Amino acid sequence: MSDSVPPSTDLPIDDELEPIEILTLPLDAWHRERGARMVEFAGYHMPVQYEGIMAEHLWTREHAGLFDVSHMGQLGITGPNVAAALEALMPAAISDAPLNKARYSLLLDDQGGVLDDLMLTPQGEDRVYMVVNGATKYDDVAHMIERLPDEITLNLMEEHALLAVQGPEAVAAVARLIPGVDALVFMQAGAFDWQGHALWISRSGYTGEDGVEISVPAEAAVALADALVAQPEIKPIGLGARDSLRLEAGLPLYGHDLDPTTTPVMADLGFALAKRRREAADFPGAARVLAEREAGPALRRVGLLVEGRQPVREGATVVDEGGATVGRVTSGGFAPSVGAPIAMAYVPAALAAPGSTVTLSQRGKPHQATVTAMPFVPHRYFRGVK
Repeated sequence: MSDSVPPSTDLPIDDELEPIEILTLPLDAWHRERGARMVEFAGYHMPVQYEGIMAEHLWTREHAGLFDVSHMGQLGITGPNVAAALEALMPAAISDAPLNKARYSLLLDDQGGVLDDLMLTPQGEDRVYMVVNGATKYDDVAHMIERLPDEITLNLMEEHALLAVQGPEAVAAVARLIPGVDALVFMQAGAFDWQGHALWISRSGYTGEDGVEISVPAEAAVALADALVAQPEIKPIGLGARDSLRLEAGLPLYGHDLDPTTTPVMADLGFALAKRRREAADFPGAARVLAEREAGPALRRVGLLVEGRQPVREGATVVDEGGATVGRVTSGGFAPSVGAPIAMAYVPAALAAPGSTVTLSQRGKPHQATVTAMPFVPHRYFRGVK
């Protein structure tokens, strides 16, 4: 569907309508000063690239990249029995989770459809820190406020920026500025101090690489970003490379690979269904989700290696021998580290096994692809010294 409006329409014109305001992040001027090309994303001006997506992607895989992800929703959720209250909204085991141990989970509707995917970390008996997607954060807040008990308080931390440093050299570089960060392991978080500013840092990210995500007061974001890129390993990286990196890592993007029409089992995110919660069947949509887990879903998210050099993008269809649509491509592009086009798609369960061949249709042109296990590039998370 085109975003353009035909020259002649029957739609009424309201001269008083004001354009939707695009918001700016704490580092907006900082990005522009470094030559970033800015685009609108999730309601904000965001840097899509600096020197080029390919170069930025490869630099991150080899060294370290600084990503401004301050558009994401950072939430501080507090109150008595807050973990149990949140468990009523998602399938994670929160009440028995170790403090400062991050968990990936899913906000589900009553039919088991995915409203958002998120990261949460218990910070104390009555406090959970959560990061949700930028495009859905206000809907997420409204959904949770409507369903959480009155004694639970939800604070959208709009006075904080969120910076991610990703790549094999990321943690060593950050540890020069913030000692002790290198003691964290994958999905572990903690409180740190930098020049008198309280930081919350988790060893996690969205690229498949080792790295950290840093919650920092907005007034200190520019100074911290300056200090980070002063390290020889770290360069600023835009949204374009962030997308190609997460695609290679096999990580879904909400609004593209995940939405309310998909369930955790369809999306191949069964690991997010905690064993205790499965046994209790006490999360939203449990009956449908557990039935799919037992019998298998009709469609499943898979990775695709696309033949040739032409990328197949979101919106392309998976077709059968007669040309009928049987699935859909949800993400796709050229993978710099793979050297070939790759994609994610929902395909019928009979075609979901690695090695299966499928036909894709993009603007009426057929493309052949092979189902492959994800990630396309091995994850390099640091889980501790063996």
